[in-house]
Amino acid sequence: MGIQDTPEEWLVTATETPFTGNKTSVRTDDVVMPDGSVVRRDYQVHPGSVAVLALDDEGRVLVLRQYRHPVRQKLWEIPAGLLDVPGENPLHAAQRELYEEAYVKAEDWRVLTDVYTTPGGCDEAVRIFLARNLSEADGERFAVSEEEADMELARVEVKELVRGVLAGELHNNCLVVGVLSLAAVLAGDGIDSLRPAEAPWPARPFEV
Repeated sequence: MGIQDTPEEWLVTATETPFTGNKTSVRTDDVVMPDGSVVRRDYQVHPGSVAVLALDDEGRVLVLRQYRHPVRQKLWEIPAGLLDVPGENPLHAAQRELYEEAYVKAEDWRVLTDVYTTPGGCDEAVRIFLARNLSEADGERFAVSEEEADMELARVEVKELVRGVLAGELHNNCLVVGVLSLAAVLAGDGIDSLRPAEAPWPARPFEV
């Protein structure tokens, strides 16, 4: 018997939005518990994100180093970005992020895994793609600004990233989940066992 997450929605008796930001907001819900009591839950409302683990022909992963102000660190990450348009096809968003952040395109795309980053306090859902058969993108480079203007780019072997994750040296959620997922796939049923790039995503439904 396998295990899997299942949809469920407890009764909400009241809701308000005390803060609305540029991309996200904070919502407060009064939720009825199984014993009938009502508790207040605050959480961040997020449009969702995509991330790309881009693997080159030499078995190296494309990673970016970027300053993240909330944690006061420069983190090594994989290309990622928001789903800017409701209902946007996540594959198209991932292809855009790989181009904008790394000026790279890929011919082979698979879904590596889907995650909720912080389900106790945020509804952000992320789809992490595996991209292969990489080459330099065509056209004009995307103009970077703010934190992205200071971004560094590198290609690192999978085993070195796994080592860094397990040593507590790498902390970005999408990088950690993506790299360990890829290592599990390579040690198990292989890349052909992964879902197709436009597999359904109930957390963020989209049109193909």
